[in-house]
Amino acid sequence: MKAIVCSQFGLPNTLEFKETETPQPKEGEILITVKACSVNFPDTLIIQGKYQFRPEFPFSPGSDVAGIVEKVGDNVKHFKVGDEVVGFIPFGGFAEKAIVKATDCFPKPKGMSMVNASAFLLAYGTSYHALKDRAKLKEGETVLILGASGGVGLTALELAKLMGAKVIAAASSDEKLALCKQFGADEVINYSEESLKDRVKELTNGKGVDVIYDPVGGHFSELALRAIAWKGRHLVIGFANGEIPKIPINLTLLKGASIVGVFWGAFAQKEPKKSLENIQQLLTWFVKGDVKPHIDKTYSLQDAPKALEDMMQRKVKGKIVIDMEL
Repeated sequence: MKAIVCSQFGLPNTLEFKETETPQPKEGEILITVKACSVNFPDTLIIQGKYQFRPEFPFSPGSDVAGIVEKVGDNVKHFKVGDEVVGFIPFGGFAEKAIVKATDCFPKPKGMSMVNASAFLLAYGTSYHALKDRAKLKEGETVLILGASGGVGLTALELAKLMGAKVIAAASSDEKLALCKQFGADEVINYSEESLKDRVKELTNGKGVDVIYDPVGGHFSELALRAIAWKGRHLVIGFANGEIPKIPINLTLLKGASIVGVFWGAFAQKEPKKSLENIQQLLTWFVKGDVKPHIDKTYSLQDAPKALEDMMQRKVKGKIVIDMEL
């Protein structure tokens, strides 16, 4: 099979497009023919050795996959050869075939394209877990979303609106904010041109926001936290800015606020029943038309390094996907 291979930590231009051996499923695993794999920010970290774990070399990046079951391992009862599935893996998705644990794989809804399916689990799973389980978001509360036009940002916007919240979308350009408005943002902030803290205070009549959804990090985290409401919750999603912020912890004391970590992958492994319930709800919303991934661009497998470069240079709005049919 062909795959994008990482043999040493580095930037996307160090990745190779080459022939590799087809992996074989072990007990509890399935082998799928990958039809699409979305690109997520952690993929840019894992190839540089900057993620929470480091795979052994050689490996392929890519975690959100959609495809067709080609082979099943022992004791796999609920999938058979030919089933169309969507699954989540730590790495290995930028390849023509991939191994997925059967417990991390789900039937693809009819009518859902492979490209949309591959762009679904990580982004929507993260945002729903963040807002529902970690923030305990209530109807009528106000949510500030940083990096709101990005892959997880747009899903958080969609879901917060579905859950009855008011949404303030913050992003770095008017073009990105225009997309946020299309997705239902009530208010927008261009934090390249406006004071994030002052504008939030202005939009909330001095109260501040109940929930901060923060996949950006850097100095924006502290600015946002300074505009949080009493008993607000600051959700730590990731650090797309490239800098892990150092927060003055007295800010939480003054506001009675909480800084809450969100790691969907660990949640899915440690609390599989709750995770499954969340995914079933998300897929139901998709089938009803309440949510739909925004696909900014698709790339061939050979062009996956270019996709990672675009992600790192913040050229992406919504999701980008490696489409094996290209």
